[in-house]
Amino acid sequence: MRRDIYQAIADPTRRAILALIALHAMTPNAIAEHFKTTRQAVSKHLQILTECELVKQVQQGREIYYSLEIEKMKEIDKWLEQFRKIWQDRFNEIDNILLELQNKNK
Repeated sequence: MRRDIYQAIADPTRRAILALIALHAMTPNAIAEHFKTTRQAVSKHLQILTECELVKQVQQGREIYYSLEIEKMKEIDKWLEQFRKIWQDRFNEIDNILLELQNKNK
């Protein structure tokens, strides 16, 4: 079963894991140290993120390192872009209204 990436990032713990590994790859134990939960709970979150292809695993000796899958994150960014346009248009409208109000008060 392939999981939905948007459901995956809806969970605050999984978003925090993504933020942690955004800069460099980490082992599950290193990730778990940042949370007040069990190592098994973190592993479950990593499994979901892996199934969604938001993170990738690289085996180095005995350790597995998890890192961010940039291409999948770009997919999320592309989806969010439509909302950025709407927000920017609304902010521009507010700026125009404020400018008009300032000009009337002069």
